[in-house]
Amino acid sequence: MKLGTVIGRVTLSKTLKPLEGGRYLIVSPFSREQFAAGLESPPRMGNDPSLVVYDDLGGAPGHVIGYIEGREAAQPFDVPPPIDAINAALVDEMFYRPWPG
Repeated sequence: MKLGTVIGRVTLSKTLKPLEGGRYLIVSPFSREQFAAGLESPPRMGNDPSLVVYDDLGGAPGHVIGYIEGREAAQPFDVPPPIDAINAALVDEMFYRPWPG
C-alpha cells in the first residue's frame, strides 16, 4: 500500500455497472520528504506523476489515503473491473521514523 494526497476528482459521463456508487480521485503520491513533514504539510508534486484511484470509501480533496495499485486493486470485486488503483484506507494519523542506516 502507498500513501498519497487527494488533489482532485474525476467526473465521468458513463461508468460500468459494478463501479456505480464509487468515484475516481486524482492522487499525488507521497514523496520521502512528505513522509518526514507529516500529514500537516501541503501536498507536493514530486517526480511521481499523479494517478487516478477508484474510491468507494469517501475520500475527498485534501484527504490522505492509502491506495493499492496493480492486479490487487481489482480483488474486492466479483468480476475484475478495468481499474489500476483502489482506495484502501483513509489515513487519520501517521507516525514516521526513518531507518537510521
